Amino acid sequence: MSETATRTKAPLVVRALSTWFGCGASKLAPGTMGSFGAIPVHLGLRLLPLPVHLAAVAGITALGVWSANEMSKAMGVEDPQCVVIDEVAGTLIAMSMVRNGPIGVQILALGLFRLFDIWKPGVIDTVQNAKPEGLGIMADDVLAGLLAGVLSLAVERFVPGASGL
Repeated sequence: MSETATRTKAPLVVRALSTWFGCGASKLAPGTMGSFGAIPVHLGLRLLPLPVHLAAVAGITALGVWSANEMSKAMGVEDPQCVVIDEVAGTLIAMSMVRNGPIGVQILALGLFRLFDIWKPGVIDTVQNAKPEGLGIMADDVLAGLLAGVLSLAVERFVPGASGL
């Protein structure tokens, strides 16, 4: 974890979850590292029945709201860069929507999520200001994940040859 994150008064569980077990400590693209940290979770969740998969993603998202809010308060920063559980949730949402699709479409979902998370088009930008801070931190990534998932699903279903990626 980053030096600032480790010096916070936040409990270890908050630091571990919010930084996704240290992915947020990366000096280079911590958000992308958080998304990469979600891939093993996605691969494991794909093996479970869909309702269990979706419940796990919802649970991680709820834990994200709580842990991001607690880390934000402990650090005194509205959206600490080391908090990446929001990227984890967004990645899992996007990739879960195409969980049975070809690996290429799943990678597309990840890539589109990162694009929308960085670009923040329209309402995705607006919702990041929601309060409390934990909700705002998570909300834009949830929407970016949903948009990326829907577009990836559309590519899989309607673009000729995409099912073979």
